[in-house]
Amino acid sequence: MAVAVPPAGTVPERFTVEQFFALVDEGVLQPDDSVELLEGVIVAMAPSNPPHASATTRVANALRGAAGKRALVREEKSLILGLYSAPEPDVALVPGTEETYDDAHPRTALLVVEVADSSLAQDRITKAAMYAAAGIPEYWIVNLRGGRTRKRGGTPSSVARSAARRSSWLPSPTFGSPSTSCCRAGRGERG
Repeated sequence: MAVAVPPAGTVPERFTVEQFFALVDEGVLQPDDSVELLEGVIVAMAPSNPPHASATTRVANALRGAAGKRALVREEKSLILGLYSAPEPDVALVPGTEETYDDAHPRTALLVVEVADSSLAQDRITKAAMYAAAGIPEYWIVNLRGGRTRKRGGTPSSVARSAARRSSWLPSPTFGSPSTSCCRAGRGERG
């Protein structure tokens, strides 16, 4: 379905997901632009620094090991949440396989992880509310500045619980000692 881009000089009050992706189709945004759609607002994302990139990779690899073929781990890819939001979580554990998303982005996730450095306030407030409203059962924030991880959401899914049981799933100088790593949050503790 084609969606018309607003004429020059007019900007909608809130962009829908369809309008947002149409901006790429029309060349207004480039596919590699670091932006996401949050509650109808196009938001620029900060470039990924080495600690952010490393933490994202570690989380994704740990979840891949825990999930196996039972779910798919996606890094920094769109997740469609309703009419007005298409965030790009750092890591999302989604149901299905790679082929499931050949023609459409996922509309749900089993677990979403945001690695926060400069984005901590937005991850704690805007994204936490957005993921909760979308029914995402688990949301973890890896706080690079504080060396802790917060777990938000209900009872962990079996896949997330399995990842959390790996006592060394994120040991690194980035997170300090294993006692402050995000595996604590996976066990239900608040960091």
